[in-house]
Amino acid sequence: MLSKQENERLTQVGAGTPAGELMRRYWHPVAATGELDARSTKEVRILGEDLVLYRDLSGGYGLIGARCAHRGTSLAQGVPQEQGLRCMYHGWKYNAFGACTEQPFEDTVRPDGRFKEHTKIAGYPVQELGGLLWSYLGPEPAPLLPRWGPLVWENCVRDIAIAELPCSWLQCQENSLDPVHVEWLHTYFGRWVQERRTGNPDAGSSIGAQRMRPMRHLKIGFDAFEHGIIKRRVLEGFSEEDEDWAVGHPMLFPNTLLVGNEMQATMQWRVPIDDTHTYHVSLYTFRAAPGSEAPIQPRPPYRYVPLFNEAGERIIDLTFNQDYLAWISQGEVANREAERLGESDIGIIQFRKMLKQQIDLVQDGGEPMNVFREPEANRCIELPLERVKFGDRTYLEYSPAEAGHSSAIGDINRVLATWAPIREPAH
Repeated sequence: MLSKQENERLTQVGAGTPAGELMRRYWHPVAATGELDARSTKEVRILGEDLVLYRDLSGGYGLIGARCAHRGTSLAQGVPQEQGLRCMYHGWKYNAFGACTEQPFEDTVRPDGRFKEHTKIAGYPVQELGGLLWSYLGPEPAPLLPRWGPLVWENCVRDIAIAELPCSWLQCQENSLDPVHVEWLHTYFGRWVQERRTGNPDAGSSIGAQRMRPMRHLKIGFDAFEHGIIKRRVLEGFSEEDEDWAVGHPMLFPNTLLVGNEMQATMQWRVPIDDTHTYHVSLYTFRAAPGSEAPIQPRPPYRYVPLFNEAGERIIDLTFNQDYLAWISQGEVANREAERLGESDIGIIQFRKMLKQQIDLVQDGGEPMNVFREPEANRCIELPLERVKFGDRTYLEYSPAEAGHSSAIGDINRVLATWAPIREPAH
């Protein structure tokens, strides 16, 4: 358990807060690249700050303050220009640094241009990688945007799922250090949901009936490594020789999880919108089989995952929606003062210690882990991944496709053709 003060220290993300200053040392995904195709601007709230993301007529991106410095009009209605965004109200134009570069009437009556030189709003760098747009809100100079393997793999297709959750980022990320919940939330509860709905506990599910069989954890373990923590498990009927323990898979500090294998992998980011809301991004990457070519994707497709169905009922028969339910039901910010942690929570305890250490490091003027400055070390950061997960070799042959369907990893066209409107993988 944590004290009220400790809990606030780890969950408050506004500017000047301990965790907020730590999170500002990292690049965060703020949109799928394709979101700016239909409309060139998007309102973004991240780390408690209201901003506007835009693509200008030259194809460049900017993330700037949400309101014009003139009279506070929303720049979400701004008009894209070459090298900037123009306010619809009086035509003031801003570049990607938030500097005002044009004030049409003022420039006419004040030809010296000095007025606009003193007009500025927030402006943050934006980069595109892996079908996502990323921004950095911290002090300059900005570090390199990490090139994790699945973000830069070639000859592959990608797909993006986004959910906006009414809860703190921390309870989402702590889930990544909780192996035992798979046994209960996704297997026991998941089978109960299917039995109640269909009469058959082995009916289709987001992780496939083949992997919904009951499983019992005998041992869990966590090892700190240079990028975060490796999560390990031993399931009943298996041993430490199996890859769930011998290899494991990584939680990347501070807010990322990677699961999958060298042919298909899922990365998840839990981005703080503010203290009580999270922008959850899942990136699915599928490599083509050796000797074959992946179809060309102008932009990876994206979708927002609903929390409720058309009848207004909460969706709970899909893996990640089960997670969403668990996280949201803890409250906007989990009451960690009232916790009673046990042996199954050793990973969560270890992660909280790491989080505290990195916050302290930043407050002492240091640079936290996973901040990259050397291009050579950032070309493609490969990470450990289990080829065989939950002791199931069919894991190598399945994608997180629609319930009851499977696709060979090499058959990417079929993966795309059979892709369900809502799907999330096991973890």
